[in-house]
Amino acid sequence: MTTLSLTDEPRRQPASSLAMKLKNPALLLLPAVAFLGFIYLLPLIDLIRISISGPSWLTYFQRVFAVPLYWESLVRTMQISVTVAFLCLLFGYPTALLIHRTQGLTRALIATAIVLPYFIAILIRTYAWMVLLGRTGPVNKLLVAIGILGEPVQLLFHRGTVLLGMTAVLLPLMVLTIYSSVSRLDPGLTRAALASGAGPIAVFWRVLLPLTLPGIGAGFLLVFVAAIGFFITPTLLGGPGDQMFAMHITQQADSVTSEGFLQALGVVLLLITLAVVAIAGRFLGLEFIWGGRKLTESNAASTTSTAADDSTRRSIGSSLADTIGWPVLRLLGLLPAGVGTWTVRVMGGVVVAVLILPIVVVMVISFSSASYLTFPPPGFSLRWYEQFFSDTNWMRAFWTSALIALVSAVIAVGLGTCAALGIVRGDIRGKSAIMLLLVSPIIVPPVVLGLSLYTLFLKFDLIGSVFGLAAAHAIGGLPIVVVILAAALQGVDKRLEQAAAVHGASSLTVLRLVTLPAIAPGLAAATFFAFLHSFDELVLTLFLSSAQLKTLPLMLWGDINYRLNPVLAVVSTLEVLLVVGGLFLARPVLATSQKAN
Repeated sequence: MTTLSLTDEPRRQPASSLAMKLKNPALLLLPAVAFLGFIYLLPLIDLIRISISGPSWLTYFQRVFAVPLYWESLVRTMQISVTVAFLCLLFGYPTALLIHRTQGLTRALIATAIVLPYFIAILIRTYAWMVLLGRTGPVNKLLVAIGILGEPVQLLFHRGTVLLGMTAVLLPLMVLTIYSSVSRLDPGLTRAALASGAGPIAVFWRVLLPLTLPGIGAGFLLVFVAAIGFFITPTLLGGPGDQMFAMHITQQADSVTSEGFLQALGVVLLLITLAVVAIAGRFLGLEFIWGGRKLTESNAASTTSTAADDSTRRSIGSSLADTIGWPVLRLLGLLPAGVGTWTVRVMGGVVVAVLILPIVVVMVISFSSASYLTFPPPGFSLRWYEQFFSDTNWMRAFWTSALIALVSAVIAVGLGTCAALGIVRGDIRGKSAIMLLLVSPIIVPPVVLGLSLYTLFLKFDLIGSVFGLAAAHAIGGLPIVVVILAAALQGVDKRLEQAAAVHGASSLTVLRLVTLPAIAPGLAAATFFAFLHSFDELVLTLFLSSAQLKTLPLMLWGDINYRLNPVLAVVSTLEVLLVVGGLFLARPVLATSQKAN
């Protein structure tokens, strides 16, 4: 008996320990990590392998930097990206302050005007600018009407148009990032500064600006990283001298003889992006990528580290304000106090107009009776809607996109829900590192990801397949789902789950009856945005589709490149209505996230 007892005891303890480990929600991370490891990390690693497979591992890279065409394009890309980031910051900060300082219906309307364009496809927004700035567009007609121009001129296809289009596309990202930082500030700080005799401008420079520097830095870097991989907007709005680096990757992708060199182009773009993110993470923390705070780790050391980091950032901001702020304040102090208020209102109003006006113009044109693009339309008709819904090519592309988006949303939501539960409820170290892996597809340029996936899909004969495209789109949908559901889960009281478990409910019962109902609004929003991400995806589809599988974005891309007609405005209008419906659906979770921040 004693011998059996001693031998059985060691067996029971590991079994009990194993059972406890299997109940750890952190295991729910495994499906998402395995999915990203196979379809995301391995193709990128293979991309790097091919890029160094020449006679020398630097052979292809030497060619990238030796050929003036590519080197000049890379420099141009950096210049355009920095300029766009500065323009977004210049107009985005006052807009974020405008949202913060307004209340009630006014705040809701301004916020909607900012958020709505953010979820509309880049292709649609770029098309709207092509309509707005065209020869028969409203801008040309207005300039002729007020006498600035004698006749319509070509406003498209130059650097200024590229900067305008890219800034308009990326402005919502800057505004939302800075607003997230501004909304977390204690309003008592500004009231105390004003009560101490500081003027509004001094309060802004000495209190508000230093405290929001992390948000400014995060917004600037997110816009810069996004701009590096742009090619849709520069292709449609720019001229031959405005080609960005990503455009060369798409052009070389059709060449059979470019293997190795093509991958080197992609790796150069990837390494620049990762270098920028790494430098930013050193000063801001990698949490800026998903717009959150540091996740709670399993040990208490991270809390002390986070507090020290925050203290360092505040001291840097205060030192910066002290060093260059006071001479500037002496000059700005001569201005009337109302100048700052009106600056915020005017610049915020300009941003709202720039974001909303093109969309409104396109929606009006979709009801035009004219046979060509013109604004204002000579009359109103539903002829273009009838043409869209009766055209078998358009409808086939629409339903193909809907099917792919549905499958992609199922994959992203299934994996993302498990991952969010694992990251929030799991007891595991290195949560921030795991979260970084889950959301890292956001920062990888889409052309690089598409290029890396092309080789993998060729091996498994997935090119032009519905499931292959859906899985590829799910790479970008997964971070959206994880971020939304992680925020929703953090708003759920854990005591409710613990109470259900104490009363005998199994883990699955707690999940089904307590957790999932509590995060239902977030789950619905995550599902919609994962669906919308896939429905709008163009770049990956350009690499992974086939002549037999045409999606709606591919049809739009082909028509925009070769002809412009009001049918494209119909598609854009339907897209806007889809986004409006999704934002209405997402209101509860967006409100909850804002309160959590």
